Amino acid sequence: MISTGIVRKVDELGRVVVPKELRDTLGIKVKDLIEVFVEKEKIILRKYEANNACMITGIVSSDNISLANGKIVLSQEVAAKIVEEIEAKTNK
Repeated sequence: MISTGIVRKVDELGRVVVPKELRDTLGIKVKDLIEVFVEKEKIILRKYEANNACMITGIVSSDNISLANGKIVLSQEVAAKIVEEIEAKTNK
């Protein structure tokens, strides 16, 4: 485990702020879901990424399209819109 040297207080509601630099580094945006794990006496936070969830809408469906070895997952509707947008921008 790598120490960041960052220390934060837990507030009266039990909240801890994840520093912006870490959120940016880990690709965590406002309203992203965070998974919480416990390993012995450690609390581990990780950005939640549902299997087969569309990267744009977040909707999980067996009809979603997986591209780039699973690194990109899109709903069929979003994929169609992206194809239309690409075609419109490349056919000028």
